Amino acid sequence: MQVVFDSISTQLGLSSGEVRRLFHGRGRCYPGYEQLIIDLLPPVAIIRLFSEHPAELVESLNHYFLQLDSPFKPDALIVQHRYRRENSIEVLWNNGCEDLKQALSVTELGLKYSVQPLKNQNSGLFLDMREGRRWVKHNSQGKRVLNLFSYTCGFSVAAMAGGADSVVNLDMSRGALTTGRQNHRLNQQSLERVKFLGHDLFRSWGKLKREGPYDLVIIDPPSFQRGSFVATDDYRKVLKRLPDLTAERGEVLLCLNYPQLGSDFLMQLVEDCCPEFIFCERIANPVDFPDQDPEQALKVLLFKRAD
Repeated sequence: MQVVFDSISTQLGLSSGEVRRLFHGRGRCYPGYEQLIIDLLPPVAIIRLFSEHPAELVESLNHYFLQLDSPFKPDALIVQHRYRRENSIEVLWNNGCEDLKQALSVTELGLKYSVQPLKNQNSGLFLDMREGRRWVKHNSQGKRVLNLFSYTCGFSVAAMAGGADSVVNLDMSRGALTTGRQNHRLNQQSLERVKFLGHDLFRSWGKLKREGPYDLVIIDPPSFQRGSFVATDDYRKVLKRLPDLTAERGEVLLCLNYPQLGSDFLMQLVEDCCPEFIFCERIANPVDFPDQDPEQALKVLLFKRAD
């Protein structure tokens, strides 16, 4: 357990009151703990178990967090048993935290986001995309941005904070877009230059083209969501549309979080579907997400139109 405690201690010291992955076993850098991750959504800490573990593991983590001193001790500690169909959420303790069933406002890179700590999956902010949002925040000045598969519009918030001229968000989930509007409001960002389209992307090309062209297109789809998007089948369909959507010298941020597909999958698709886009760089993943094989972790690749 000491490697787990050491990671928690290190990441707590780096968190500065913002969201953080305290322990990332899924990266397979800690043998024996591959099915354990721990997230900090201040003031809540969440232990996520993806397979059944000995009770002693949770007891040890509970004791560790209880003995922490302010400002590192969380107000509440939650366990998510992700392998269970029922009774998957366990609140170990809650010392004065607001109603955990309600949305909680957390901070990342100085920006606020609404999250739901008791939600078993997709609490509202994917922490491994922090460096992608940082890049967008630093590279959106004066740009017209298209944010595909926008979810709760984290990229949109970052783009507007970075001085984007406008953002168009598209996602099939109207509930996620409602949270996206709230995220903009949490940051006192006007919605006059932000659009939210609750549409099926594959039936919306004409509308998107009329709203463009765009200086920056962000594509961050689910890896495998039957009925919505399957990377091996549908990524190609999106990339074929890029020339019609992007402005001259436009940039594209392609994201993929699918262990079975490496960055070469995206590189080959771009070469096949839109060779006028040239690879520029891969955005590094956050340091709190160590991975034995970066090709099985999140891939965020930047391309720029060269024609």
